[in-house]
Amino acid sequence: MKVAIYTLGCKVNQYETQAMERELRARGHETVPFDREADAYVINTCSVTAASDQKCRQAVHRARREHPEAVVAVCGCWSQTHAAEARALGADVLTGTGDRMGFLSLLERAVREHGPERGAPLEAVDPPFERRHFEWLPAGGLEGRTRALLKVEDGCANFCSYCIIPYARGPVRSLPMGEAAVQAAELKQQGYQEIVLTGIELSSWGRDLCQGTSLIDLLEAVSAAVPGVRLRLGSLEPRTVTEEFCQRAALLPDLCPQFHLSLQSGCDATLRRMRRKYGTARYLRSVELLRKSFRHPAVTTDLITGFPGETEEEFQETLDFIQTCGFARMHIFPYSQRPGTPAAEMEQVPQALRAERAHRAAEIAAVMRRAYLEECVGRTEEVLFEQPAGEEGLFTGHAPNYAEVRVKGEGLHNQVRPVQITRTDGEVLFGELEE
Repeated sequence: MKVAIYTLGCKVNQYETQAMERELRARGHETVPFDREADAYVINTCSVTAASDQKCRQAVHRARREHPEAVVAVCGCWSQTHAAEARALGADVLTGTGDRMGFLSLLERAVREHGPERGAPLEAVDPPFERRHFEWLPAGGLEGRTRALLKVEDGCANFCSYCIIPYARGPVRSLPMGEAAVQAAELKQQGYQEIVLTGIELSSWGRDLCQGTSLIDLLEAVSAAVPGVRLRLGSLEPRTVTEEFCQRAALLPDLCPQFHLSLQSGCDATLRRMRRKYGTARYLRSVELLRKSFRHPAVTTDLITGFPGETEEEFQETLDFIQTCGFARMHIFPYSQRPGTPAAEMEQVPQALRAERAHRAAEIAAVMRRAYLEECVGRTEEVLFEQPAGEEGLFTGHAPNYAEVRVKGEGLHNQVRPVQITRTDGEVLFGELEE
């Protein structure tokens, strides 16, 4: 059968999509782009915000409308937490965030049994809090990519007051360290030049294994298994960054100096309402440790504006704090109300004000972004090239700090080449290949 998969959301979803694609091909099926004719259309969903939910509904509705004779299947966080909505939109196969291989078996069955009259969907949405074991999935990259994703953790036990993801993913489960090293070595053999360690709450890796190991132990083991391959970390909880973590991480020759530390607010009162487990002083300490330990690291973050109860004074504290941190890049989101979470019952900030604050924060973020990139001009960066850029004659890739770099050239796919950085437009670096 021909299967098309549409992926929404985070790197974990991207990882799980590539794993399903690899398994489908191993079973003798063909994967095709989502805009091509197929026997089955899979939507791998996200539910981190209300906007994500809306995109999921639109994707299911569009697939059902445009391909009435095909099987439409839904998996992921949105279908885990909104199964009734997915069912009402006409999904033929419906699962959540568990048992991806079982989901593919249901998909095969649905295509075999599919007839002109649509019956009840094939469903397998399990209770997420009953999960105790990490689901092994083949590691790899989406087709045509130069970097691979290695999922080493699933689940979250933080229960921030605004977040629905713990209810979608269940408790923390970790990929054992030895297995992570084996999978990383396999990715190196497949020709990947960079591996991204990812998870729903990556900093919690190892907690469930009860072996006294933490993320830095995992990072050292993977690094030793794949010498010469760049390693990149997914999003980190700020308290992960300690003196010991930085001292040990700085000794790893292939670790990319880009660290995404979730912030969400730069105001201590707001952080307490969010039920975050750090304050601004601890967060700033993490930023300072990284800058002391690594050469020109890119510290990036997420920010939520207009959280319930956020006053103008509190928001101004956040604006002042992000400038103190000097982020290389920020992802900024107006607060999204998630039914079933404690924040949904708090005093809400008007939608227009949430958006206006996001715009103000984004203006500051753009200035910091340009400042960071301008500091890169004159440096030589080892760039992993990926594909031709939109502009004729240019090839694009990413430096270890994850800044996009464009040079004149062709045929550079999956090569790591030194580039002398000559200028920036505030979003992208431009440079010249060194011999």
